Amino acid sequence: MTRWAGIGHNGNDAVKGEQAMVDEMKSTLEQEPAEAGTERIEAGMEAAHPDASPEPVEQAPEPSELMQLRGERDQLIDRLARLQAEFDNARKRETRERADAREYTIGSTVEPFLSVMDNFQLALKAQGSVEQLRGGVELILKQMEEALRGLNVTPVETVGTQFDPRVHEALGSVETVEFPDHQVIEEIRRGYKIREKLLRPAMVKIAVNSAQVAD
Repeated sequence: MTRWAGIGHNGNDAVKGEQAMVDEMKSTLEQEPAEAGTERIEAGMEAAHPDASPEPVEQAPEPSELMQLRGERDQLIDRLARLQAEFDNARKRETRERADAREYTIGSTVEPFLSVMDNFQLALKAQGSVEQLRGGVELILKQMEEALRGLNVTPVETVGTQFDPRVHEALGSVETVEFPDHQVIEEIRRGYKIREKLLRPAMVKIAVNSAQVAD
């Protein structure tokens, strides 16, 4: 009984020892996968970024590059100055040409009337009868009309034409049966037009024919 009891105690100790070894091996196996996973993650990160390195620091341009940039800047400034000078010259030229054109137009318009003024001065100095003075004024008037005609300025037709409110301005009317109704029978002030554009309307008197109105 004593021998079997000893054996029994020794058996229990052996079982306990084996259980401790199993627990230790189990704990080791549970820790190894976590460490292995960590190592695999670190290895994967290194494989994904094999050339990973710190960001490069921006370097200052080389002296040759700096000289090239300065040269390009100077060229742009020079070009801008040239363009500004050309613009100023073009603006001055345009202003001068406009003034020249205006002076030429005024000169071309005034020149035909200079001789008319000369004739008026001669008429004032002339010694003669009223009829002679009247004849001289009529010649001057014709000369002025020719000067205006040279500028494409023509008188508006009046006497003998039908009243036209676009070119005529009626200042009065005359009751008559001799002329058609609304016919211009008298010109008070002559009207003028340049080509087809009216400069001023003619002031006229028109006929009022009651017989034609009743018909």
